[in-house]
Amino acid sequence: MIIKYISFLIGIVWSYSIIKTQSVFSKKAGLVFKIFITKVSWFTLIAACYFGYKNFTIKSIIIGVIIGVLIVNLGFYILKKYINKRFNKKQLTIFQSFFEYTLIFLVIYFVLF
Repeated sequence: MIIKYISFLIGIVWSYSIIKTQSVFSKKAGLVFKIFITKVSWFTLIAACYFGYKNFTIKSIIIGVIIGVLIVNLGFYILKKYINKRFNKKQLTIFQSFFEYTLIFLVIYFVLF
């Protein structure tokens, strides 16, 4: 039972973290990210909630979703503070542009091939 609940929490954290990642990108990369990746993550989040509904009580599901959302938000907050302290604005802009163009290229590559 504990292994099932841990897998439920991992599914919630995984899918919500990918959904939350969309807010980091600019509009052009965010659109690609939203169309191809976030849609799947919403389905994964719904599937994780359905898995929880079939195996646990409603109270356990709500607690699990709250814990998952809190873990992701706390992780993003700590990571944001660390990145802002470690890198300057120019380095962040260069890395973000590189990552966005790489993401767009990979999505196009996987769609076409």
